[in-house]
Amino acid sequence: MGKLQNFICGIHAATNNDYLGRMLDRKPECMEVARRFDREYWDGDRRYGYGGYRYDGRWKAVAERLIDVYELKSGSKVLDVGCGKAHLLYELSKILPSLECVGFDISEYALQNAPEEFKGQLLKFPAECTYPFEDKAFDLVLSLATLHNLKTFDLAKALQEIQRVGKQAYVMLDSYRNPAELFNLQCWTLTLETAFDPNEWRWFFDIVGYSGDYEFIFSVIQI
Repeated sequence: MGKLQNFICGIHAATNNDYLGRMLDRKPECMEVARRFDREYWDGDRRYGYGGYRYDGRWKAVAERLIDVYELKSGSKVLDVGCGKAHLLYELSKILPSLECVGFDISEYALQNAPEEFKGQLLKFPAECTYPFEDKAFDLVLSLATLHNLKTFDLAKALQEIQRVGKQAYVMLDSYRNPAELFNLQCWTLTLETAFDPNEWRWFFDIVGYSGDYEFIFSVIQI
């Protein structure tokens, strides 16, 4: 099994979420809207998702660490599974302009609103299907906050495909360590399908044969 990483937790911990407020705000209806992954999810009202997913520079430090940890260099190939608007790929390419970046997502809206210079490197494709790439085609395969949105049987396929096409891999997933974090997670998330604690995630990695790196983010109690 790979290593537990800490690239995203600092960014995630800085957010302030009204967990109970979302649960009480006609959440089942909001979930139906969010799961279309269209404009409402990305740039609509906060009750349906991000409430405006505009780039604010937060991925620069993450990109720098990824390049350092995974020893990416000119000509390295990176795939982002569930790339959204490709903000992370954008930062990676700014630091290493000769990096070969590819991303895919199921959201046509997100892909259409990615940086203009990236649109030729992005495709609409589901994470749980056989990827249209050769074995070990990429030096690094990333997937941030995407795989937990899959049902467990689809999640298994996605992890196996990430393992297959990547020489190295890193995935970031929602998780919980105690009942309070599980409650917060269930209140807040609109698109989550699979909720495991860290030990369950590691067990699942072993079962499906995923040996890449991973990171968990938690819906902590905020005072």
